[in-house]
Order: sequence, then C-alpha cells, then structure tokens
Amino acid sequence: MSLRKKIADSPRFNRTVEGLLAGYVRFAFRTSRWRRSGFEEMDACVRRGEPVIFVLWHQRLIMAPYLFDTSLGRICALTSSARAGRLAGQILVRLGFETIPMSSHKRHVALSREVLRRTREGCSIGIAADGPRGPARVSSTVPIVWARMTGCRVFTVAFAERKVLKLPTWDQQMLPLPFSRGVLMCQEWRDEVPKKPTDDEVEALRQSLEASLEEITDAADAAVKGGVQTG
Repeated sequence: MSLRKKIADSPRFNRTVEGLLAGYVRFAFRTSRWRRSGFEEMDACVRRGEPVIFVLWHQRLIMAPYLFDTSLGRICALTSSARAGRLAGQILVRLGFETIPMSSHKRHVALSREVLRRTREGCSIGIAADGPRGPARVSSTVPIVWARMTGCRVFTVAFAERKVLKLPTWDQQMLPLPFSRGVLMCQEWRDEVPKKPTDDEVEALRQSLEASLEEITDAADAAVKGGVQTG
C-alpha cells in the first residue's frame, strides 16, 4: 500500500480533516448573513415528530446542516461508503446529522429496512438526488422510492451565497465563504406518489422532482445575484 493511501485511510488523519472542514463550515456560516425562506411547513412537520424526506443537489450538500433544523428533530443522510462519502458523512455528523452509508455490497432490501426503521422512529431522511456520482443536477429515482415506501412528505432545499468557492469535483461542490450574504430556501414537492407506480409514472415523478429542485436552486441563485436583503 502506498504512503499516500495509508495516510488517506488513517483514522487520525480523517478525524483531523473532518474537524477542520466542519469547523470551517461553522465559521463561514456564522460570519455571514443569511435569510431563511419557505421552511415553515417542513419545520412544523419535524416539530410534530413527523419525519420528512429532505432533498437537495449534491453540489449544495455541505450546507445541509443549516438547511434542516436539527434542534427540532433527527435526520439521517444517505452517504456513499467510499472514502470521499465517508468523509462527507462524518462532517455532517459533526454538524448534527446521522448517516446511513450506502454500499454496492449492501442489499437494497437491507437498506430499505434501515430507512423504514429510522422513519418509524421519527427520523427524517436526507438525500442528494444526484449523488453520489452524478451526473450533476439529474435526479435519480431514489427519493421517489423512499417517498413511496415511507409515505413521508418531500421537501426540496437549496442554499446560495454571494461568495462561494467551487471545487473541481464532478458536481462543482460549493463551499461557502466567510463574511458574505446568502439564502437558505425550501419548498414542498406536492406530487402524489402511487403505492404501485408504473415505470412511466416513476419517470414522470422523477422529472417533476428534478424540476422542483432546479426551481428552488435557481431561485436561491437569483436571490443572491439580485442583492437580496438579509436580516
């Protein structure tokens, strides 16, 4: 095994990186001014103990802990079991999330049972609709499957900020920069998911959810470009 791989697989190294990145995200959030919009209904559900399905683009994943109020209830994020996915998952854990690692070796039945168990405990489920490998801003059918299986209401969310750093990743992952202004936005996706949808219905629902995600993400970007007033 190469020295580079040994370092990357080192628990101590990973804990250090996780701590540094989580601390940076906290710092960037706390030193910027944010306007939170459209979260009333999702927050009310979580406050009542009703789990929701929380969906965003992978590009905006780093700010998920500020898009879901963990003081109101629990949330689990589905994360890749690959090295990068584990790192991202542990950053989310440090910021208040729980995680459910996804693996190509884990049977879908076992993963479905775990998701059902968490939602029955009142834990919401967070999903990057185009994660973990893309293509960027093309939704998978996973949120539709979980919505059908759990009966949970689905909310699409996004953040945008005037000053961000876009990383050279497949999705151009966005890191917030400190001393800026931004928005956190949410809207409910209201399409009804049948208990036994046909393939055509699943595809139509997938496209509808994708359009909802594009709409909320574009609205957030437009708000910061338009010089939105923040409180």
